[in-house]
Amino acid sequence: MALTQDSDTPMDSDKPSASDYRVDQQIGFFLRQANQRHVSIFAGLMGDRLTTTQWAALTKLKEIQPTSQNQLGRETAMDVATIKGVVDRLVKRGFMKTMADATDGRRLVLSLTEEGLSAIDRNIDTAIAVSEETMAPLTSGERMMLVELLRKLC
Repeated sequence: MALTQDSDTPMDSDKPSASDYRVDQQIGFFLRQANQRHVSIFAGLMGDRLTTTQWAALTKLKEIQPTSQNQLGRETAMDVATIKGVVDRLVKRGFMKTMADATDGRRLVLSLTEEGLSAIDRNIDTAIAVSEETMAPLTSGERMMLVELLRKLC
């Protein structure tokens, strides 16, 4: 898309038309490919059969525990159904535990178990390596720019 000469606003005539649309040239296509690459690297390196969403839940819970399932979902950008499934699997595996909230008996509070803390300790270096491998094709400046641009989109 071209910019006007005297401003940073796109020129209307440069907007793509419906006949110009190609899915493999769209931002969603590239984001999906980048995510697939990251998930593949993660699955190939991460131990304890942890998924990216499980890892996010474990490590965020370590930061904010004890907390509610809903708050953990908000903090990890997971919808209600997704965080429920993730928490259920991690509780079943013995990485998290639930207890009744002292102030509201209808609400459950989550915290990590010793096994959950151990899983984080066992895998933290691998998680760092996953991020490094995901970003390996980029220079240091490109890495910072990519993260900043993605933050703007979120």
